[in-house]
Amino acid sequence: MNARRKFDQKKIAPWLFLAPGMLMFLIYVIIPVFQSMNISLYDWDGLGEKTFIGMDNYVELFDDEAFYTSLKNNIIWLVLYMLAIPAGLFIALFLNQTVFGIRLYKSLFFFPFVISQVVVGLVFSWFYDPSFGLMNVMLNFFGIDSIAVLADERYVTYGIIAAGLWPQTAYCMILYLTGLNAVDPEQIEAGRLDNAKGWRMLWYVVLPQLKPATFIAIVVTVIGALRSFDLIAIMTAGGPWGSSRVLAFYMYEQAFSEYGFRMGYGAAIAVVLFLIMLVYIAFFLTKMYRDERG
Repeated sequence: MNARRKFDQKKIAPWLFLAPGMLMFLIYVIIPVFQSMNISLYDWDGLGEKTFIGMDNYVELFDDEAFYTSLKNNIIWLVLYMLAIPAGLFIALFLNQTVFGIRLYKSLFFFPFVISQVVVGLVFSWFYDPSFGLMNVMLNFFGIDSIAVLADERYVTYGIIAAGLWPQTAYCMILYLTGLNAVDPEQIEAGRLDNAKGWRMLWYVVLPQLKPATFIAIVVTVIGALRSFDLIAIMTAGGPWGSSRVLAFYMYEQAFSEYGFRMGYGAAIAVVLFLIMLVYIAFFLTKMYRDERG
């Protein structure tokens, strides 16, 4: 009887520890997702009466040029943001060495992760300033004319992404540093005995052991790219002429800004963004599951 009670306690205890977190996740994530789906079916200004319009908000999206601009920019964010993963890996490999001053190097690379996105946006806004920004000071030194990165439709999205890659690379670096601490030294020694060095050691011995860290880095980077908002709001507010908008910022403009207070239309954009995230994360989860089974 005592053995059975202990067995029941072992089964119940994990769920008791998970219950508070699962409850909060349900209240603040799952329920709002379904509420957004419901609001997207209405024409509503957030205060007055709701008018049911069915799928009209989604139909309007297909004819909305600003929506396609935002979607295109999100795809650019998604592709270029992936550079943070290999960059974070190679920085982590460097910082995992025992060399003189390594603690100072770790502090410098860790610094972008602990500062606010607002601060990052302000720093890069000053960096890109066409009059006194450090980037243009350096360009002028080499005889190249100043470039107004944040005022040029051709460069603005890439300039903001470069700002976002700074802290995102630091985050991926931390994930890989944690993963490198769990690398089995016996496998490293076995690889050396098999004459594995350099890239072969990294590819065949180290990277397979970093799969969990890589998976988390990919998921977090994808989510970060798709829900980008802070940097755009601080650096350009969607400009110039809406060319740097992404879906999250466009959703804010439609739902909360002076452009409309169209809660239903903003919710429809949010639902589309959620579905894109869901597809990407489901793809990576399925791939990881197949790799584990294989």
